[in-house]
Amino acid sequence: MKKYKVTLTAEERQQLSELIAAGKAAAPKLAHARVLLKADAAAGGPAWPDARIAEAVEISIATVERLRQRFVEQGLEAALGRKQQDRPSRPRKLDGRAEARLIALACSAPPEGRNE
Repeated sequence: MKKYKVTLTAEERQQLSELIAAGKAAAPKLAHARVLLKADAAAGGPAWPDARIAEAVEISIATVERLRQRFVEQGLEAALGRKQQDRPSRPRKLDGRAEARLIALACSAPPEGRNE
């Protein structure tokens, strides 16, 4: 038995179907939408096993499992998007004030005697 069971509402199912039909989103987002529709265990949902979903969408079984978990714990939008980083990969070098000064300096006219 699955620990994280995906049960979509009719509204969520409709939203995912429209997203796939439009085909205007990023490829990973469309793949995640397909996974959620195939994993739907609500009444009328296909409730495919993870291995079958992974084969059909051409992603790993672990990705299907993580996607189920993220949907159950964080909701539809979190499952469709990329996972947020726990911490940034590198710290910021400039604070807001220094960044504003740098932009103002770069966009101002060059000093006399210098070319653009």
